[in-house]
Amino acid sequence: MEGLDALFNPSSVAVVGASSIPGKVGHDIFVNILKGGFTGTLYPVNPKAKSIASVHAYSDILDIPDTIDLSIIILPPVLAETAIKHSIDKGVKAVVIVSAGFKEVGGKGLVIEQRIVDMCREAGVRVVGPNCLGVINPIADVRLNASFSSRMPAAGNISFISQSGALCTAVLDFAADKDFGFSKFVSIGNKADVDELDLLRYFHADPETEVIMLYIEELQRGPEFIAAVKEITGGDRPTPVLAIKSGRTSAGAQAAASHTGSLAGSEAVYEAIFAQSGIIRVDSINELFDFGIAFAYKNESSLGKMRRKVPLGNRVAIVTNAGGPGIVATDMTVSSGLELAGFDEETVEVLKSHLPETANVNNPVDIIGDAAQDRYKNALTAVIKDEGVDGALVILTPQSMTNAIGTAEAIVRIAQRSHKPILCCFMGIIDVSAGVKYLQENGVPVYRFPESAAKTFGALYRYSRWLNRQHLAPFRVKYDKQRASEIISGAMDQGKTYIGEIGGTELLKCYGFNVLPTKLAKTKEEAGTTADQMGYPVVMKIVSPQIIHKSDAGGVIVGPNNRQEAEDAFQTIVDNAKNYSPDAQIEGVLIQKLAPKGHEVILGMTRYPIFGPLIMFGFGGIFVEVFQDVAFRLAPLSRNCARNMVRSIKCYKLLSGYRGQPKADIGTIEKMLVRLSDLVTDHPEIKELDINPLLVHTEGDGATVADCRFILESVESGDK
Repeated sequence: MEGLDALFNPSSVAVVGASSIPGKVGHDIFVNILKGGFTGTLYPVNPKAKSIASVHAYSDILDIPDTIDLSIIILPPVLAETAIKHSIDKGVKAVVIVSAGFKEVGGKGLVIEQRIVDMCREAGVRVVGPNCLGVINPIADVRLNASFSSRMPAAGNISFISQSGALCTAVLDFAADKDFGFSKFVSIGNKADVDELDLLRYFHADPETEVIMLYIEELQRGPEFIAAVKEITGGDRPTPVLAIKSGRTSAGAQAAASHTGSLAGSEAVYEAIFAQSGIIRVDSINELFDFGIAFAYKNESSLGKMRRKVPLGNRVAIVTNAGGPGIVATDMTVSSGLELAGFDEETVEVLKSHLPETANVNNPVDIIGDAAQDRYKNALTAVIKDEGVDGALVILTPQSMTNAIGTAEAIVRIAQRSHKPILCCFMGIIDVSAGVKYLQENGVPVYRFPESAAKTFGALYRYSRWLNRQHLAPFRVKYDKQRASEIISGAMDQGKTYIGEIGGTELLKCYGFNVLPTKLAKTKEEAGTTADQMGYPVVMKIVSPQIIHKSDAGGVIVGPNNRQEAEDAFQTIVDNAKNYSPDAQIEGVLIQKLAPKGHEVILGMTRYPIFGPLIMFGFGGIFVEVFQDVAFRLAPLSRNCARNMVRSIKCYKLLSGYRGQPKADIGTIEKMLVRLSDLVTDHPEIKELDINPLLVHTEGDGATVADCRFILESVESGDK
């Protein structure tokens, strides 16, 4: 942590490449540090200048007589490499390379960047950048603005990490308009050394940081990132992490050889990372600030410690002086995963005693447009004390008799006494400005529109569920890993990159999946004999490496009930396959015992570079790509993760006994997901797979694999 501490809390800074020409980055960064009131010692380095902004300049960092903690490099790649070597010789602890022209342009720039990183790592010096905005620490005893943003943000308790320097300047401007403060602010650019995970760990340990905001373009660490951030967001000393990810709509699939491959993409990977690590994803910069304000919202506990205000449940009370905004808030409350709280009889009685007859004492509580501060105080006090209420939204629209500042004062007093979150919406700008300012100064989240307040409360509730999640004991599992390896290596030794149901069911059986009796028939006579021996009814499917989606080719017939039907089905399937793909190699027709009825779900996996196996679960059969009701998580899956994955799809209600239907064996689905995760983790040669459908029977009756396929790739030639 020492190197990272030198980035944000240096005693001395050298700006190498400082310029005397206003408008140049080297000039502006130096002046920004100077004018920002940096409490340490600042040195400009420029061999052609006597002074920069009236400060004596040095020809080389080695000429500076004092020790230097942080070196800011604003030089082109070739000169930067020399300057960093000199900085290391000088004994700096950290380097920020602001200038561009490195990895992002490739070629020589990439080579120089790697040499710089190797040199710094050998010396134990941390590097931020290249191609970045810089670092900012506005806290009073540091006041470092080592960036080319002229705006020093207000001091606060939120740290911000961004890969994009351009976005940083926009965020700083946005923050100034909202009077929003930061603890630390950093742009990481190319991430040659210091990346998001390094900074997340540092900010989690930082006593001045209560919330971390993150702008992500791409991550370069997979399972390690999830494990570390999961501890940051939900461990013994949790710090909320809010993230905005660019390229949300560019979810191009990595492959389309399987259903999983066609549905997966970079977007699915990041959704899995966020879900498994407890990161709250936001959709816009505005939402990032909305959520940040509320997540930084704290209150003093009975033990004298500051405690973050998160709701214990999703039951919300709304107090408003206008019906329309109350209805909007109600709609957004429901769509944000919340519900309107029901009041107990005592609460209703108290409300009736304080409010006029025309008021609505049910939720949302409409205290009528002429409400003064006492009406707000009485209504909010009553609902926040109700045991069936987990938090409140207070809406104020400016009327001629509205006292915005008085109402704000009443809300603050109530909020300070309650452990439940209270979020406000003071609609308008001029007439409510004094009340808004008072709420902000006292740490009560306030928004301009009810939708923002409701969505923010929903995010607080999601984080509360993450913090308070139960932890199930791991499944007890036993596998035949050796036999599974033999099946995979046997296929690959024959030059095969595809395993269909014959080998696939045997492979799944090694990992505890319930599979059906299965046999390949190469003639219609064989098909009849096999079906007779297996017992009717049966399912018959084409077997061809070139025909992946059998139903599309007319290659599946369900239910032959006698020998003649089985022989006829064989001929029909083969004819359909030849018509569908004349060049396809037809190995025969699979005869399989018909499985008991059940819900059709899909389990799948596609493997990504860096991130590893991406597991998919959803409703399956022929409808998987129609409804696309699927969820993704990265392996390895814990039992908890599998449980949350199953419950995250929209069709979960159909599995859980919807409208009197028998409940499906959900526990078995969860176990199969963990088994699948272990299978692909143990055997990196599996590039993609689908189990579609997995037939899930009623609770207690398990699940049966009805179809499966595996795509293999040599670990040496493919992505590990």
